Parts: sequence; structure tokens; C-alpha cells
Amino acid sequence: MKRILAQATKELNQLWRDRLTVALAIVLPLLTLFIFGFAIRLESKNIPIVIQDLDISSRSRAYIEQIFATNKFQPVPWSLNQPPEEAIDAGKARAVIIIPPDFERQITRGEPVAVQVLIDGTDANNARFVQNSIRATTTAFNQSSGLVRQSPPIEADVRLWFNPGREEFLYIVPGVFGVVLWIFPSLLAAIAMVREKERGTIIQVYASDLSAEELLLGKELAYWLVGIAEALVVVGLGVFIFGLRFAGDPTPFILGTLIFLAAAVMFGLFVGVRANTQNAAVQGVALIGFLTALLLSGFIYPLDNIPFPLSLISNIVPARYYIELSRDAFVRGIGWPGVWWTVVMIFVIGFVLFNIARRLLSRMQLKD
Repeated sequence: MKRILAQATKELNQLWRDRLTVALAIVLPLLTLFIFGFAIRLESKNIPIVIQDLDISSRSRAYIEQIFATNKFQPVPWSLNQPPEEAIDAGKARAVIIIPPDFERQITRGEPVAVQVLIDGTDANNARFVQNSIRATTTAFNQSSGLVRQSPPIEADVRLWFNPGREEFLYIVPGVFGVVLWIFPSLLAAIAMVREKERGTIIQVYASDLSAEELLLGKELAYWLVGIAEALVVVGLGVFIFGLRFAGDPTPFILGTLIFLAAAVMFGLFVGVRANTQNAAVQGVALIGFLTALLLSGFIYPLDNIPFPLSLISNIVPARYYIELSRDAFVRGIGWPGVWWTVVMIFVIGFVLFNIARRLLSRMQLKD
């Protein structure tokens, strides 16, 4: 135990002397939190559209007001003399709505009216959103105008259970915690391990009676403490700036965070054992750690949408389980009955990483 503490103290002293690394260890996670927290929005807003009203009647103007009352669309000025599809071709609009010249007259006669809608299908998700929004707006206009006299036989009474205000930051920011606390502690640990090789001090370690377990645990303890400091800053500012509050028992999140940080540091040490240069270590953490935490963890894309066989890789991504844990802590509030398995999975993956890194380091000691 004394050797582990001595190794951890040495690592912290070396880190503290490198003030630039200390600054980056705090500044970069904060920048990532701000960029992801404020920039990522999953719900489309202010979508530019062109409306050509060829009827110019009170009924057509009411229909247009209904469309823009949703606060999802933004009008784009367009001349009636110009073909409307050119607005989409020029990239100035995502959709075009053409109201026919006999719009009000046909409604008064009780005849069906066909309103033409052209949608830019380059972005399939955005096109689907625009299509559903215009259909829902048209249905609401028909009901509010009394054009639909027969009530539907089945009507769904929908209630949002965990996030009734549909606040996107409640989904995004807890996910950012998982990405940030996975990447930066592992990056610092990987660089620290590779620095031993570049400076040649790893030979002194091999020549001493310090075991591979003691070396790994010493570095693990040092950068685990650094990770805790990063977690306090990132989560604290996330709670302060975005107004997050614990929805239930916070103990799963606290314990899970401590285990997750240990797994993140151990992943960095594993990469550092395999890499021979700091550039290789950074690329390894970025390629394996960052991409999987960003794309295969459920942070942005639902896990059900990940195709096979990439869906199998998501099962060994610790950030996936921590994001589930974090979102439960700040949104759902189920507590231990619903998230105990995520804590277990993070611990198991971290333990596997430790054993792999220990065996690799032991073989290197035997070779030298």
C-alpha cells in the first residue's frame, strides 16, 4: 500500500508541476460541456419555409397564421413570379407550401382542398419532422375552424411522464457528463503512462521490485483523484448553469461516478501500455474512447438505432451505462431498482481493463 501511495504522490507532483496540463485538465472539459450543452439540439426549430398564397383570403391567412403559431417555422420572402421549388434548390428554404387560388371557395362549398407541400429530403430526419409538423398543423386548423364535425372514435390522452416541459438540456447535459468524464481522465492517464516510456523512466520501474499491479494502481489512484476534481467542476457547473436537480436518490449516481472514473483512468492506462508515443496515445483515446462514447453510447442516437454488429460493441462501452445512470439521476429518479445493473457493468468492464493492462505490463517487465 505504501508503494501505491508513493507512486500516486509522484504522479500528482509531476502533474502539478506541469501547470499547462492542469489548466487543460479543467478548461477542456468545461469547454466540451458548454459546446455540447448549448449547441446540440435534437428538436428542429426556425425551419425556413416559403409559403405561396395564391388565394389571399381570410381563410388562407388564418391557415398561414396557424402554421407559424407553432414556432417551428420561419418565413422566407419569395416572389410569386419565381418558381417556389427554386427556393429549395437554392438552399434558402427547407419546404414550400402552395395554397391554391380557390382555397376558401372550395372550403365554403365543402369540397376537399389540396395544399401542395414540397420538402427538401436531403436530411431525412428533418424532412420527416417537417412533414409531420405540417400534417399536425393542418389537422389542428381543420378542428379549430370547425371543418371536422365528426370527432374521432379513438383519441389518445398523452402525458409526458418524466420531462413534461420537453426541456432538451435534461437529456443532453447528463449525457455530456458521460462523454466528458470518460475522455479526459483517460487521456491524462494515457499520456502519463506513455511519458514514462518516452523519458526512459519506465526502465527504472522495471528494474525495481515494483510490481505491475502496484504501478497501475498508483497511477490509477492519482488520476482517479484528478478525475474526481474534474467531475466536481463539470457536474457542479452543469447543475448551476443548466439548473439540473436530482430527481431521486443521488447515491447511485455518486457511487457510479466514482467507479466510472476509475474505469476511465484504467482505460487510459491500458492505451498507454500499448502505445509508445504520446501522439499514438492521444489518437488511441480519441478513436476508441471518444468515438464510441459519442456514437455508440446512446448520447445522441438511440441504442436501438445502432445497426448490427456495431450494436454489439455498444455493450462494452462504459459511457453507455453511465449515461443511463446520469439521466436517471437527473430526469427519471428511479434509483437503485432501475439502475443497479449499470453500476455493476461499469465495474466489470473496469476490472477487465485492469487485468488486461496488468498482464501486458507484466510481459513487458519480463522482456526487459
